[in-house]
Amino acid sequence: MVNLVIMRHGEAEPLSSQDSQRQLTARGQQEVNQMAVWLHQHYALFDWVWASPYLRTRQTAELMVAKQGPFSQLEILPELVPEGDAALFKAYFDARISEKPDARVLLVSHMPLVSFLVEAFTLPDQAPIFSTGQLACIDYRPGVSGRLLERLSPQEFSLLSV
Repeated sequence: MVNLVIMRHGEAEPLSSQDSQRQLTARGQQEVNQMAVWLHQHYALFDWVWASPYLRTRQTAELMVAKQGPFSQLEILPELVPEGDAALFKAYFDARISEKPDARVLLVSHMPLVSFLVEAFTLPDQAPIFSTGQLACIDYRPGVSGRLLERLSPQEFSLLSV
């Protein structure tokens, strides 16, 4: 069962002096919409969507929530910034999930944190590089290591759709 999906935000504007204020590009919005439709078709709805406070991740999360329905709750978590600590976030996640053990959660964050989160929730030395809009679907149980079930990027999705 997939109960945790880790996603990198969609393509954003070029680097600027205010990294936290970079917006999604039109291509980034398209990437996110593709992934939102795919997730909606293949997995149960999310209870929680947690995102970094950066603009591009908030925009990504809002697009994802729009395809989820009225019961998904969007929360902005400062722990999900690019330089966040994956081990500390995992401890936070385990505490939150203990309140609702069957919850399904979508995390929207950045490189390199998304890679380190996959490793923290699955196996050591399993930190994949994420392209924009890419997601990793994990079967996770607190106190037990999770299993990476699949990874999909918008580019691969485009190939599958042909």
